[in-house]
Amino acid sequence: MSKKKKINKKDNKTVRSINNNIRSSVRKLNPILKGIVGKKVDVAIRDLEFSEKRITKDIRKTISSAVANAENNFQYDIDKLIVKEAYCGKKITMKRFRPRAKGRAAPILKPYSSVTIILSEIKKMESHGTKG
Repeated sequence: MSKKKKINKKDNKTVRSINNNIRSSVRKLNPILKGIVGKKVDVAIRDLEFSEKRITKDIRKTISSAVANAENNFQYDIDKLIVKEAYCGKKITMKRFRPRAKGRAAPILKPYSSVTIILSEIKKMESHGTKG
């Protein structure tokens, strides 16, 4: 994994959490992850809690793990954490077969994915919607 070395945790205040074996395809994970990027951590967790997708429970666990890493290892303030990046990649694909008519077999592919969540601490709290 060469991506671990690119981000220096000391100068730009980022924390990462990786969940390596999520039993879902990248295609199903990507829209969920795109929806939480840029949000504050508590808002992202709340959005995932009310989602109807089965896989959001695992993503929520990964975000909670990143928050715990930030709090314990780096003493960051939880209220100032935002989801800087969230991406997923392919892992193994289990191959199974379903018996069909006339002695044939149809393949069943069960893909696994890895999810990486990168949190960042914002310097100051920005107020939204102050135009009036």
